[in-house]
Amino acid sequence: MRGTPRARLVAVAVPMALALAACGQSGGAGGDFARSDEPVTIRVTWWGEETRADLTNQAIEAFEEQYPDIDVRGEFKDWAGYWDALATTTAGGDSPDVIQMDELYLASYAERGSLLDLGEAGEFLDTSQFDEESLKTGQIDGTQYAMPIGVGVMASVLNADLFEQYGVELPDDATWTWDDYAELANELTEKSGGAINGSSATGGNDAGSIKYWARLHGNELFGEDGTVTLDPENLASMWQYNLDLMESGGAESAAQGVESFNAGIEAGSLATGKIAMGGAYNTQITALREASGADLRLMRLPGSGEVDANFLKPSMYWALSSQSEHPAEAALFMDFMLNHEAAADILGTDRGVPANNAMRERISQDLSESDQLAVDYMNSVTPGPSPVVTPSGGSGIEPMIQRYTQEVYSGQRSPQDAAQAFVDELQTEVDAAAR
Repeated sequence: MRGTPRARLVAVAVPMALALAACGQSGGAGGDFARSDEPVTIRVTWWGEETRADLTNQAIEAFEEQYPDIDVRGEFKDWAGYWDALATTTAGGDSPDVIQMDELYLASYAERGSLLDLGEAGEFLDTSQFDEESLKTGQIDGTQYAMPIGVGVMASVLNADLFEQYGVELPDDATWTWDDYAELANELTEKSGGAINGSSATGGNDAGSIKYWARLHGNELFGEDGTVTLDPENLASMWQYNLDLMESGGAESAAQGVESFNAGIEAGSLATGKIAMGGAYNTQITALREASGADLRLMRLPGSGEVDANFLKPSMYWALSSQSEHPAEAALFMDFMLNHEAAADILGTDRGVPANNAMRERISQDLSESDQLAVDYMNSVTPGPSPVVTPSGGSGIEPMIQRYTQEVYSGQRSPQDAAQAFVDELQTEVDAAAR
């Protein structure tokens, strides 16, 4: 299962983010949610490109029209520079009031007192339109530190044009298994005469694929106490499955997989028709269809009919800084961005399919065909319980798992040896952050 393209940049942000050890609550109102009698200014920060900035600034203007006594100043950077800047401002006691947050860093900021408990913001923040499992994605030890903006779920992406071209029937995604998947992949490669491979490798480039595979085998990546509970044998079995698929020709080679991953989702093997099946989050279907021009379909992952192994993944969150001088006004802004129709009409699916059920229904009335596929798929999937949020010290998991996966697929290490080494290294990083 591929992660998002930005996953390849995670390693850049880790060192500075770990400097949060010195951060915490300094200055600010400390969660005193009371409106000011005077006009106030709040700062909002997010990562993204110019398109997101333009949309967010439009939403800011709509908010300021409704709350003329609140001036909002927006700040944005690309992913690589965002976390360094946020860590620096937080350490200096000058964090923006409203923070766009990612799951990889939520625990690090929350556990060091850098974020406010949103349970105290009830008067200004409505959470009634969010499913319980969606809300849990922003909780640490039961405390709501962040609100999911958008949510996604993992999916198999199948190129229906290639299935038809080579005379292979599409599977029943309510019943298919990973054995069925391998048979289909091999059949597609064989009937194409090697013109394509049936599939990419089905896991190892992101934490989501590991979580799903582990859940299919009654296991979890992280436990409630933040420890690494992944059974190395489960991880080894995922790698061995893909090695077998590569050897049979059902999956592209390790070298082709690396080339595809580095090309990014819009230029990888799935988008360019070199494979007929792959993995993605449902929210990536629009980019894939636009890049490929093909009839790409979203289907449930193999094994979904037996175990609710899938889960809601927050695209990103809004959180409030504990250093904010104006937490009530900051909470009002968060509420507007999450719950207000004007904001939903402007933002659409820019930050993912809205986690707010009412706003998701609203924007569904005017979506592109591809965006509608993403919404319909998510509405059709029954996810299991939300996984434990990545603990402090675990924010480097994506480049870590990619490194071990490449070593396994290239034959440098055995699946068993690499799996134990991965679990040990990840646990060491988590333990170091807890000291």
